[in-house]
Amino acid sequence: MGHDGHDHDHDHGHGHGHHHHGHSHDHGHSHDHGHDHHHPHDHDHGHSHEGSPVAAEHKSRAPVHVSAYVVTCSDSRDEAHDGSGKDLREGLAAAGHTVAGHTVVKDDPEAIRGALAQAQAAGARAVLFTGGTGIGRRDCTVETLRALFEKELPGFGELFRMLSFQRIGSPAMMSRATAGTYQGMILFALPGSPQAVKLALDALILPELGHAVRELTR
Repeated sequence: MGHDGHDHDHDHGHGHGHHHHGHSHDHGHSHDHGHDHHHPHDHDHGHSHEGSPVAAEHKSRAPVHVSAYVVTCSDSRDEAHDGSGKDLREGLAAAGHTVAGHTVVKDDPEAIRGALAQAQAAGARAVLFTGGTGIGRRDCTVETLRALFEKELPGFGELFRMLSFQRIGSPAMMSRATAGTYQGMILFALPGSPQAVKLALDALILPELGHAVRELTR
């Protein structure tokens, strides 16, 4: 149902856009409008779609291999039963990135900060936390990381919840997944479920990880 609603909104928005363009043309602004429409439109979409020249330029400057660190936040899991952490490590490695380390910590702010210090000491440029992003009493990953963020990336959580809603419906609103920067690293706070981890990794993190790390050094 969420997917159908998205399609409806998308078509509706394009319908209005077409009407607006026609109106401008009738009033004799066809030359200026065509010029303005072409360049910003191409630039915006170039930034968003992988197949465009602008996106290709961004990708070409991005580091191919990023050193990443995986942290599982859970009171109940250990490394032997950490499916989400394993999926993250395997997905990162398959994409050509280096996994500098992995640890499982309790849902505790001090333990989470300690794991971040370990990741930093290991030279990681990206740290992926899984677990502790819900609304349970012990869920504290988001609060702990947000207190450290220098710049938050709200678009990550927004896009993740949008994609989740298209797949699982209204329960997506319970996720507080987020991302942000900290001392030259990019931090991701992901849910604990393997399905959510795979969605975030494949749809959002891997396509932009190199680009995001490059932006940190600009």
